[in-house]
Amino acid sequence: MKKRISVLACALVATLAAVAPAWADMAYPSRPIQLVIPFPPGGATDVIGRVVAKALADRLGQPVVADNRAGAGTIIGAGFVAKAPADGYTLLISSGSTFTVNPAIQHKLPYDPVKSFEPIGMVGRTGLILLANKDVPAGNPKEFVALAKAAPDRYAYASFGSGTTSQFTGEQILQATGTRLTHVPYKGSAPAMSDLMGGQVPFSVDTVSAALPQLRNGRIKAIAVTTARRSPLLPNVPTFAEYGFDLDADTWIAVVAPRGLPPEVKARLEKALADAMAAPDVSQKFLSIGMEPSYRNGAAVSAQIEKEMPLMRAVAQRANIQVE
Repeated sequence: MKKRISVLACALVATLAAVAPAWADMAYPSRPIQLVIPFPPGGATDVIGRVVAKALADRLGQPVVADNRAGAGTIIGAGFVAKAPADGYTLLISSGSTFTVNPAIQHKLPYDPVKSFEPIGMVGRTGLILLANKDVPAGNPKEFVALAKAAPDRYAYASFGSGTTSQFTGEQILQATGTRLTHVPYKGSAPAMSDLMGGQVPFSVDTVSAALPQLRNGRIKAIAVTTARRSPLLPNVPTFAEYGFDLDADTWIAVVAPRGLPPEVKARLEKALADAMAAPDVSQKFLSIGMEPSYRNGAAVSAQIEKEMPLMRAVAQRANIQVE
């Protein structure tokens, strides 16, 4: 009798083990999910993060709570998520600078851009753009290069901070065009834009999304976008590539989780994110703030990081970009 009970018990254990993965897949998520946004409230990534949080919540059946953990160029928020349990209840939504720019200039990060995270998917991209004060006598890349080369080091360009995507793209512009401008870092896009409009600085490099409102009201002008093709949000603004310059740079936003995520949880998150980004209302919200919706799966995000990291290190080395 005891032997029979033992055999039945073993069979029960084997049955439970076989169905455990399916049960876990059905069980996730069983409580609210934290979506860390490593930027302060009000910026483009914060707005995008809240749109994504709502869209994921609608598809996962649990609240997805946006949690702003800003500071140190996204390092605080990214470091927090890297150390969180890999159970799918803590996620990070951040720009590509977290994974490719920070490692190029920081030697002691609290995370590894590859080993610490499990990419879930990319949600959007936005090009960057060389802007000018409306009184600057240049309106396209050819005129910009002629102006800058006629008076080397006379002109300056503003970025939204040292070691940011804005500065890295600015240096890529200078390297591609063979020009020299003095870099003037600001503490954010808003003060840089304010001084550009006021004439305190002649040029600025910013995202298309940040520049759109001021371009539409004519307070600044566009020289060119840095992507290989024109932005659908600014179809009349040329690219540097159209003028023969080898330049293709943009910034992107992705959702990642701590490394070690159970496969069934990752699959559930990837599907929810893919479904969310296919929804017309989500795409429209992205476009309304100047972000191009662009879904790519986790594997594509990993490939993007691997491709960009050496490029950003090369830019940092050539331009001697260092953390201040």
